[in-house]
Amino acid sequence: MTAPAFDHGLAGQRAVVTGAGRGIGLAVTEGLLAAGARVVAGTRNRTDALDELVKQGAELTVVEVDLATGEGPAALVAAAAELHGGLDVLVNNVGAVRPRVDGFLATTDADWEWTFTINVMAAVRATRSALPHLIATGDGRIVTVSSVNARLPDPLVIDYSAAKAALSSFSKSLSKQVGRQGVRVNSVSPGPVETQLWQGADGVAATVGSSLGLDPGTVAENAAAEAVTGRFTLPSEVADLVVFLAGRRSGNVTGADFLIDGGMTDTL
Repeated sequence: MTAPAFDHGLAGQRAVVTGAGRGIGLAVTEGLLAAGARVVAGTRNRTDALDELVKQGAELTVVEVDLATGEGPAALVAAAAELHGGLDVLVNNVGAVRPRVDGFLATTDADWEWTFTINVMAAVRATRSALPHLIATGDGRIVTVSSVNARLPDPLVIDYSAAKAALSSFSKSLSKQVGRQGVRVNSVSPGPVETQLWQGADGVAATVGSSLGLDPGTVAENAAAEAVTGRFTLPSEVADLVVFLAGRRSGNVTGADFLIDGGMTDTL
């Protein structure tokens, strides 16, 4: 006997996902679609994976937009609201990291600005644009993808750690303001995830490996070993948590941050 599918309360819901072209964002898009949501996916460049979902008849609209620009996040939200007549869910997923293998003194103002723009301001701008629509529904939800580095600062990613800490704080602060207006705000904080950000040709493992004279596979293995599970998290595992928080079944959960790091963080 097949177990019934879990009902997230997302059927017909209108969702925006930033950074949806690959990795966690793609997995979240797939998860929301599977739960019955209508998704507008924001990505700088269309990907074959998103186009394949469209070809399969998914209720998916792909918007090519540079979310690192001042106007990009607002344009994405406006396109979604116009298409569907409003918005129920915003997933702030877009983000990026550049390991600072030469240390803090070599990390310039431009480096800091780039990191905070893509990891913090993109979410701030998307949220600012989406919030009136979410309040109007009386049951809006925002889920923001932060990072374990918000709690585990690392000099190798010093600017990224600071940016993700700011992002988690932003999410918590906003939850206190908009909870009584019917909007729930939560975040998830993954450790290393099996994505191009870590495993790609220009990813963290390759960059660090090149700096230290190590094979990227060895760098990745060492990072995985820091988790008590001994492995990276899968994008689909992060997506499952995001989709639950984006749905109505997550009930009275707001202002929370959920670690998904294989037990890497050893504090309460």
